[in-house]
Amino acid sequence: MTENEATIVIDNNAKAAVFFGNGDENFKYLKELCSAELSARGSQINIKGKKEDVNLTFDLIQNLLDVVESEGQLTINDINYMSNLLKKGDKSKHQDIVSGTILKTVRGKSIKAKTIGQKRYIEAIIKDDVVFGIGPAGTGKTYLAVVMAVRSLKNREVERIILVRPAVEAGEKLGFLPGDFIEKVNPYLRPLYDSLFDILGVEITERYLEKNIIEVAPLAYMRGRTLNDAFIILDEAQNTTPQQMKMFLTRLGFGSKAVITGDITQVDLPKDEYSGLIEIQKILGQVKGISFEYLTKEDVIRHPLVQKIIDAYESYEDQNK
Repeated sequence: MTENEATIVIDNNAKAAVFFGNGDENFKYLKELCSAELSARGSQINIKGKKEDVNLTFDLIQNLLDVVESEGQLTINDINYMSNLLKKGDKSKHQDIVSGTILKTVRGKSIKAKTIGQKRYIEAIIKDDVVFGIGPAGTGKTYLAVVMAVRSLKNREVERIILVRPAVEAGEKLGFLPGDFIEKVNPYLRPLYDSLFDILGVEITERYLEKNIIEVAPLAYMRGRTLNDAFIILDEAQNTTPQQMKMFLTRLGFGSKAVITGDITQVDLPKDEYSGLIEIQKILGQVKGISFEYLTKEDVIRHPLVQKIIDAYESYEDQNK
């Protein structure tokens, strides 16, 4: 068998240091990931192996160097995502995938779309007044919705943000938790607080909560209200009933925008209840001005094992249907 070779030289030391990672962790991970044989001498990378493996690895490294050039950093998630795209035959470059900076956190960190799915999701939120973000854990659907809500508030497109979650028990009983109803549902609202703290900081978030510029509430508190000039997010929407989903969607007032997020593979409703998020796709799928954006395991921006866990569950469930 003829062995093919290719060489890539990184043009400066700072770029090389980011590409290789602390203790060469990025390069070590690449060596395990790629079918071609990889070696390095200084800032020169040598690739050997079958022609198709060499070509794929060469394209991957070039794409990762684009990430370094654009972002000034490189993560294992970046490596996994670009590798999966190329293996599927998608030749998208980094600049085609990421959005511009949507917002900067209180610590000055730029928030951008990291995947094609996330970019589509953000574009839909900008374009349409009602957007459904459906996908597995770790795809950024809730976090990005909160980012877009804060962005709208800062741009004075809305006057307030309302973050809503159904208080559905995921294997635990609310009755056994101490405190009144609000104290009992607070653990369910915690992920929304965490997103706000990361984006705005604790001090500004608490000030906005005190002034009711930001409201975090259980879904039951939405009945009978009309919400004008607000950015409303319904999180964990797979745990709404069809009646609750209809109730929530009909709260939308003038100048408002709603983003509904959920994972239809993780429904915690009682077995005799049907998920409103599953049903609503059939009811509103063809309505103009409403978008359904589907994020997949390829959009997961968490520990690389999360994607493998999702794969394993999908395989197990397929075998046991």
